Amino acid sequence: MKTDTDVHRAGLELMERVHGGRSGEELVRAVSRVCPDFATMTVDWAMSGVLGRPGLDLLTRELLLVAACTTIGHVVPQLRAHVDAARRLGASREQVVETILQMLFYAGGAAVANALLTAAEVLDEEPGAPARTG
Repeated sequence: MKTDTDVHRAGLELMERVHGGRSGEELVRAVSRVCPDFATMTVDWAMSGVLGRPGLDLLTRELLLVAACTTIGHVVPQLRAHVDAARRLGASREQVVETILQMLFYAGGAAVANALLTAAEVLDEEPGAPARTG
């Protein structure tokens, strides 16, 4: 797959800023072994093209992604990555918990309970510890 080098570089830089070599980047590396084009699309489109847009700060975007993952319910590795990213960007435990709890009416109790338990695991990890992706 062809990629614009500047767009790809910007996506990689943003990924490093948000994920710092942890769970988000681990997910991209894992999928690149199966489908390198999907990994490139993730860096170019999702990171550089969407997450890197103006209008919302990165922390707000990450909390929105935590909410989306909560609502979807079956994307635990992605939820872990976005909780970790939100924490890296300065989110408090209360902000992450309230973001998840806000989804109660939309996602349902089981999805919120599962997301809260997953978030607690991430929030209780040492900041420099290797991230778990599953």
